[in-house]
Amino acid sequence: MTKQARDNAVIIAGETLATIQQDEDLIKDFIDLCEGANVVLACRVSPKQKAEIVEMMRARNPEKTTLAIGDGANDVNMITAAHIGVGISGLEGQQAVRAADYGIGKFKFLKNLLYCHGREAYRRNSYAISYMFYKNIMETFPIFVFGIRSIFSGT
Repeated sequence: MTKQARDNAVIIAGETLATIQQDEDLIKDFIDLCEGANVVLACRVSPKQKAEIVEMMRARNPEKTTLAIGDGANDVNMITAAHIGVGISGLEGQQAVRAADYGIGKFKFLKNLLYCHGREAYRRNSYAISYMFYKNIMETFPIFVFGIRSIFSGT
């Protein structure tokens, strides 16, 4: 029996989100649903509600990183509430780009941004750390050998 992997998305409207936020049990169920999804889309919600969704996820999982992507002034609260904010400059203005950690010109540049500043940056940092260990060993080994040869006399 093979298990099929599915990509899931949660799409929620503003009125539904307001109803969910009135009951603690519904909030917990909503967050459980969001955790099982690959993406959460909120449509017809206020800027305050967008930020509240991000804050709910941060409160439930403080060890996880949140990413918010927006293109207008109504997304500024959400972008500032997330760990990483990406602003897309567009027809609605530059407010999202000014409030964001990263600014891009078009949505299609998001893939390159996540690759270059995500996994690729981690790979480059790990390579640099390995090089630093190698360099420090190669610089201190001759001094240590000279110390053995001179019987650590200090002269």
